Amino acid sequence: MANNHFTFKQFTINQDKSAFKVGTDGVLLGACADVKGVNRILDLGTGTGLIAIMLAQKSKAEIVAIEPDYESFMQASENVRSCRWSNRIKVVHTDLQSYNQSENGFDLIVTNPPYFNESLRSPDPRKSAARHNDMLSSYELLNGVSRLLEEAGRLQLIMPYVEGNIFIAEAQQHKLYCNSVLKVKPLPTSEIRRLILTFSRQQLRPAERFLTIEQGRRHEFTEEYINLTKDFYLKF
Repeated sequence: MANNHFTFKQFTINQDKSAFKVGTDGVLLGACADVKGVNRILDLGTGTGLIAIMLAQKSKAEIVAIEPDYESFMQASENVRSCRWSNRIKVVHTDLQSYNQSENGFDLIVTNPPYFNESLRSPDPRKSAARHNDMLSSYELLNGVSRLLEEAGRLQLIMPYVEGNIFIAEAQQHKLYCNSVLKVKPLPTSEIRRLILTFSRQQLRPAERFLTIEQGRRHEFTEEYINLTKDFYLKF
């Protein structure tokens, strides 16, 4: 059972009410997100508010974090109010399909999206909705990103290996092209489990990199993973 809170170096995330808890995927995406030159960020499905707060720590950008689940929205709002960058983060209770920005588009859109399709569901409907794409299909996600992204903006997200490769092909139909792929392995001997993907409207040859989390024994982390997350994790 997950703890009711998770303490990072510069902020704490309460997660007793949120349907989606703090996990390695969210931390990886927040740590990897490229915020260089970014002024406006949209975090889709913010959950606890983790990624939005991480991006506020590492940038000067104004951030909008949207969340359709009411209790998760309330939890994210609580976590944002408690962090030192609350003046730059706005949490909105809405889904992507309904959200319309009143200002310019976003330079960066990030999301740890629901990606399961036909897999075994949690008996908790809120947890099931957070993990399955019934409420936000790939088409709806890409349609929303196309609508809200600045012409020179980027989309960054994390997905499992198979679903990520399918998403790359689907994104091309919306004229969003994969520019970089970070392939994540839990162990040196493991298969690739996650892809951190970056998309833009510019068609480029994707740059590929690899990241291994642990060296071979549990909690024996690689130097590259430590360097990536050391600004956030207390243990580093």
